[in-house]
Amino acid sequence: MKNTLGVGKVPSDVLEKLLARAPVDDPRVLLGPGIGLDCAVVDAGENLLVFKSDPITFTTDEMGKYLVQINANDIATTGARPRWLLATLLLPESRTTAELVEDILEQIYAACRTLEISLIGGHSEITHGLDRPVIVGSLIGEVPRQQLVTPRGASPGDRVLLTKGVPIEATAILAREFPDRLSSRLEPEEMEQARNFLSEPGIGVLRDARLAVTAGRVTAMHDPTEGGLATALWELAQASERSLLIDPKKVLVPPLAARVMDVFGLDPLAAIASGALLLTVAVEDASDVRHALEAAGINCTDLGVVEEGPVGVWQETEGGREKLAYPEKDEIARVFGEK
Repeated sequence: MKNTLGVGKVPSDVLEKLLARAPVDDPRVLLGPGIGLDCAVVDAGENLLVFKSDPITFTTDEMGKYLVQINANDIATTGARPRWLLATLLLPESRTTAELVEDILEQIYAACRTLEISLIGGHSEITHGLDRPVIVGSLIGEVPRQQLVTPRGASPGDRVLLTKGVPIEATAILAREFPDRLSSRLEPEEMEQARNFLSEPGIGVLRDARLAVTAGRVTAMHDPTEGGLATALWELAQASERSLLIDPKKVLVPPLAARVMDVFGLDPLAAIASGALLLTVAVEDASDVRHALEAAGINCTDLGVVEEGPVGVWQETEGGREKLAYPEKDEIARVFGEK
């Protein structure tokens, strides 16, 4: 009997083998599929086009806003500006109303206007077998050739920085999807604050990325999503073929986020973490980048350093270096599995 895969991302070892067989024969493809490579890059002449596709699966609350923001986040990690969006709406039979479709689309429209993105097409249908809406975005960005940043750029000696803290997205999702489990542990105003993590500190990193690349030489950026910061660190190490040495005690976990994680018994470093930006910066520019972000009101923490290979993520502990565990799946997937 074949083993079935669990909820969440396809395991990286399985995916890596499959992606190695992907047909990428067009010489204009500068960056194709790979572990830790969240965007594709195509040569379009003077400018490069950056492509990203991501779904919304964990949450149904404000999912249109989520859709635009999480796709824009990955575009931002390349130094590009998000330009054009296609959206696919797969909606459950017997539960979909015209009002639901309108609500999702209006959320998408509003988020696009905020980020100056044009919605240029997509698809919508009522789909058999779904118990909740699933929406997928494909976003195209544009970047001058000399300004492209990819996860492959991390170099030995670079500092590893993290903006805002983690897990912002998981905190918002859990407060919105499981209020009954939190209401006995949090005050009403804390519940509202946790729900509003979607906007404050917010799940977007477009501003973080723009400030960082303006302030200094950013060599790589990555958006921690499923699997949280721990997975993002491993994906960055795999993409750059480097080793990362970090101090987990330096990771900022906002007190309210820590309390929400504690209620569910979850590891904050392995829960979906959109809203934080992981970046590597040339050591001589790291201080300037941190100061620029913090001057704009964006917390930025120095977690560690990029080293030569072999590929891996190591953490400083009282007993010395230890390998950071690669999460098998996102922590909040366990909570949804209990539903």
